[in-house]
Amino acid sequence: MKKAELVIVGGGPAGLSCAIEAARLGAKVLVIDENERPGGQLFKQIHKFFGSREHQAGVRGIDIGTKLLEETAILGIEVWLNSEVVGISKDKHIWVVKDGKTSLKVEADKIVLSTGAIENSLNFPGWTLPGVMGAGAAQTMINIHRVTPGDRVLMIGSGNVGVIVSYQLLQAGAEVAAIIEAAPRLGGYGVHTAKVRRAGVPFYISHTIKRALGTDRVEGAEIVALDAKWQPIPGSEFILDVDTICVATGLTPLAELAWTLGCCFQFVPSLGGFVPDHDQYMETTVPGIYVAGDIAGVEEASTAMEEGRLAGISAAAALGYLSGEERERRCGEVWDRLNSLRSGPYGEGRRKAKELILSTEGGIACDRAI
Repeated sequence: MKKAELVIVGGGPAGLSCAIEAARLGAKVLVIDENERPGGQLFKQIHKFFGSREHQAGVRGIDIGTKLLEETAILGIEVWLNSEVVGISKDKHIWVVKDGKTSLKVEADKIVLSTGAIENSLNFPGWTLPGVMGAGAAQTMINIHRVTPGDRVLMIGSGNVGVIVSYQLLQAGAEVAAIIEAAPRLGGYGVHTAKVRRAGVPFYISHTIKRALGTDRVEGAEIVALDAKWQPIPGSEFILDVDTICVATGLTPLAELAWTLGCCFQFVPSLGGFVPDHDQYMETTVPGIYVAGDIAGVEEASTAMEEGRLAGISAAAALGYLSGEERERRCGEVWDRLNSLRSGPYGEGRRKAKELILSTEGGIACDRAI
């Protein structure tokens, strides 16, 4: 059995930021990730971040990921790749399957779950045809594997993922036939939406897909308008000539490990669904188990990294590498940055949603879970 002071499950932006923060304070850290390389979504994000300088404004996600990996190497943080965590007990014993064949057991003093989120699916006639995929899958194909998923694409969903991936599909040489949105208004940040509009991509609000056309693959899509009650309007159907349909209808926190540990949850739609209760130090209702990133509520990569830093500082303090007073100071600085990220018309809603699950007293009663 391997022993580790701090085990971080998930090597994306939240997990790496957590590992770096804790290792800087002296903690012995092990990062476990099921992928072939760490970095998570950052290496698919070729667009520049925006906001303030402290939040990497003007820097591309892929470059932020590279910097995090460099810091991880400098600090000597141990990273297991192609390693899937299949179970965790409340006494913090972790079962890992490495390279799909080797079973290992790790005993941890503290655990941070930074497992991210999964794309939501959308069921409609023909949704199992080749050519129907999540927007994240398309982004992986073009930005990681340098392969376009198709020539003419329909994007379902106008949120940030939908418009960002649409623009990156255009950059990769594909044509985006349209972006459809079931809601009566567009959902993405204006800075992203405007780029796609300027490229000539049409938007259809209050529209959804009725069915995918084709036998062995996608050959088209039938679109229908929706009324004020979100019901299809008969006679409003029209056909789009596409060979690919991308679904960008939101994300759900990947929280199975937190469920099996007995963590308390609350259902917060604006954060992606069921989210583990946690305090201002990112500790869940199970002592010694922390969360960070999209598992703690789906937001942006910048927020995930800050939450990772919070969890890293808190776990290191709990391990004895930081005094209570110093923990408060460092966590306060991170919270100032988080509150800055959660300002404005979009961020304010997330901040209020977070207040539903945060406890300023450092603990949350299980009877608050749904």
